[in-house]
Amino acid sequence: MRALKLAALMLLAVACAKEGANNSGTASSTAASASSGGSVDLTGAGATFPYPLYSKWFSVYASKTGVKINYQSIGSGGGIRQLSEGTVDFGASDSPMSDEEMSKAKGGPILHIPTVLGAVVITYNVPGLTVPLNLTGKAIADIFSGRITKWSDTRVTSLNPGVKLPATDILVVHRSDGSGTSYIFTDYLTNAVPAWATSVGKGKEVKWPVGLGAKGNEGVAGQVQQTPGAIGYVELAYAKQNNLPSAAVENKAGKRVLPSVASATAAAAGAAQALPANTDYRISIVNAPGADSYPISSFTWILVYRHQTDAAKGKKLIDFLNWALTEGEAEASSLDYAPLPSSMASSVKARLTTIDLSGAK
Repeated sequence: MRALKLAALMLLAVACAKEGANNSGTASSTAASASSGGSVDLTGAGATFPYPLYSKWFSVYASKTGVKINYQSIGSGGGIRQLSEGTVDFGASDSPMSDEEMSKAKGGPILHIPTVLGAVVITYNVPGLTVPLNLTGKAIADIFSGRITKWSDTRVTSLNPGVKLPATDILVVHRSDGSGTSYIFTDYLTNAVPAWATSVGKGKEVKWPVGLGAKGNEGVAGQVQQTPGAIGYVELAYAKQNNLPSAAVENKAGKRVLPSVASATAAAAGAAQALPANTDYRISIVNAPGADSYPISSFTWILVYRHQTDAAKGKKLIDFLNWALTEGEAEASSLDYAPLPSSMASSVKARLTTIDLSGAK
């Protein structure tokens, strides 16, 4: 039953991604249709990374409260763009907005509300390989920059003693859209591999030296699944839902760790205590210390305007976020996301009290 539900989520994610690509005005038209019936519905757009969880949250919340939340899984870049233009009530992103992006938002200051943690998985399609592939940051950077082109390259085989890897080409698959998953992945490589920082760098969109582009986490997962010899990066839930293998990646402590809820949680273990007072939560936890930490882990954020222009919608949005940070967090692990540390969730809930409804109509 769970597999059927997850498959349905994937099909819906693909449909949403296609809709976002084909109609830039969809979010605003969705908002209009949602409000035409007199109900106070919310519209959002953005990251595909947390879509399986957000879809479940929105469904459960609607059944509990009657508040419908329409969300387009179009990628972090699209979510930031639509929120900045004021065509949705909230955005969602796996990459924090830059100061420049924040300054261009039409509705004023934007709050970053972390919701859960996820892991970016290095997934691959190597026929005959039955054990997890071991990789280091350097090997990953060399593959995605085109320096390693064969699975039998000694820079890969030396990390996997006793494993026979084929002398076939590696096909790199990367995101073609503005992507928070790409941001997390390139943020990690920039942190772990100095040469990557000075060549490709980090961002929601970068100039990939090699490879084939695919739209959304679902697009990359599908391309890797269909193509022998392929390697790509996706959020953990997408790899698990598609029965794709995940590489063990060497962390800062020199341990090779598989991606999981537990290893993503370990990466964020000290985050709550290390945060300064009044933080805006635009923080990175890639390549975190700790023997059990998975190095390509990150928060994902819902983005909201501090000053809400519609009091009724603003109240609904605050109520939903309070629910998500309490009851919603309990759903995270079942879909392979790590809930926020409890102390951090409390601090984020306190942050919600700074959302201003006083100037709204």
